[in-house]
Amino acid sequence: MSSPGPKQAIFASLAEVAQALGHAHRLELLEHIAQGERSVEELSIRTSLTFANTSRHLQILRRARLVEAQRRGKHVLYRLAGDAGVIGLMQALGRVGERNVAEVERIMADYFRARDALEPVLREELLSRLQDGLVTVLDVRPEDEFALGHLPGALSIPLAALERRLAELPADREVIAYCRGPYCVLSFEAVASLRARGYLVRRLEDGYPEWKAAGLPVVTGTVLMGRS
Repeated sequence: MSSPGPKQAIFASLAEVAQALGHAHRLELLEHIAQGERSVEELSIRTSLTFANTSRHLQILRRARLVEAQRRGKHVLYRLAGDAGVIGLMQALGRVGERNVAEVERIMADYFRARDALEPVLREELLSRLQDGLVTVLDVRPEDEFALGHLPGALSIPLAALERRLAELPADREVIAYCRGPYCVLSFEAVASLRARGYLVRRLEDGYPEWKAAGLPVVTGTVLMGRS
């Protein structure tokens, strides 16, 4: 029996990547890891999976070269194996699903567009308006995710704290909200809540990982990264 040719060998390797993506838990894990480096313990808590199950899914993602791991003390920390490539792959998967899968389209209509039917703000548009100081950028992710990295000048108000911290938002300037990615419900809920209270508010087209993967400026700790 002849050995597989180069095309077949490539397809076999690509199939391994596709199989690694073929589970809802692993897609959710990738979304969380895209916010910044995370330990197995943290990921287990955030996804409500057991430690053993989380570790098993992470090993599958690691074998497919979608994530990398590094031991630090007693913990193993995971990060994306190249932000742009992995985020781009997930974006492509989302586009195909929204276009071709009826259940995805139903959920987009019934949940997401029901809360925000306006066109989102594009990344390049927001970058320009940020440089001109025309908007307030609102990060509604948990504070620990904000600390791992965020958009320049963003105000951190987690969704759960939004109602009691409304006074921190200027009433005379447009607010642009963002969270973890295109299917993160936090920014949709924030937009719906603020709009009901009379704020001029829109949503970024996706989230922090996509912004970072596009090479746009981000703040990690106290260091500004990205293009000038």
